Amino acid sequence: MNKTEVKGNWNEQKGKLKQKFAVLTDNDLMYEEGKKDEMMGKLQIKLGKTKEELETVFSSL
Repeated sequence: MNKTEVKGNWNEQKGKLKQKFAVLTDNDLMYEEGKKDEMMGKLQIKLGKTKEELETVFSSL
């Protein structure tokens, strides 16, 4: 999978997350290479979910 496919897939997932959790913004879901843990930490705080719960949400998209 190349970077274009990953970026396209992330944009699709981002849209689904924003539908599921209306409180999320584009800034909350800004993915930067190498900063996944930082983004996940922000999402945990904003959504009040554990890392495991978030991973379940992501895998169900």
